[in-house]
Amino acid sequence: MKSTGPISAPFPVQRNLVDQVADYLTEAILSSRFVPGERLSEVALATDLGISRAPVREAARLLESRGLVISRPRRGFFVRSLDAEELGDVFDLRIGLERHAFERVQQRYNADIDARLSAAIDHLCSVAEGQREGCRIEEDLAFHRLIFEVADNPRLLRAFDDLSFELRLCIALIDRTHDIPASIASAHWLLLEGLRSGDPQQCREAVDHHIGVARDSVLAHLMDAGY
Repeated sequence: MKSTGPISAPFPVQRNLVDQVADYLTEAILSSRFVPGERLSEVALATDLGISRAPVREAARLLESRGLVISRPRRGFFVRSLDAEELGDVFDLRIGLERHAFERVQQRYNADIDARLSAAIDHLCSVAEGQREGCRIEEDLAFHRLIFEVADNPRLLRAFDDLSFELRLCIALIDRTHDIPASIASAHWLLLEGLRSGDPQQCREAVDHHIGVARDSVLAHLMDAGY
């Protein structure tokens, strides 16, 4: 396993230790401290974090259920690598879900919704520079999750939540294929303009463009890398 450098303090042993380790591993994967295909050593992680191997193993299993790592018999856990076909499938599902969510939001659009979405984009832009990559990814997802909340369909929201773990890997790749993270954040204003227009076609085109640009950027990067 690639060295992650010294850790400032061991995790406190408490009831939600597995969740803490899972959060640590998620941040490490999204910030490329653990790269796709890399083996996660239970022994090394337990030593670095000052804990036993059991919570590390349980956290890895949790991340496997979220699509961030995979297990291989008698070899352990590895950071998941998404190939071009898998990423294409993720974006295909995402664009279908988001088209429908934005359509529902536009149908019930009002000043309160506008204020909530504007505040979310302002916050996203404010953290786009000078913050950890994982933080930017979470704020990006938070804006899109807010769209699904406002769409007011619990099953649609659950579908997005189920997809969100794989989306984290996708957004991390998007971040690394753009020179200026702030440009990704500011692009969300075009989505708001689509909603404000009251025109379903303009709104759909804004969604297709936003997600399509991200998809094309990631897939081009993977193709260049030979995946």
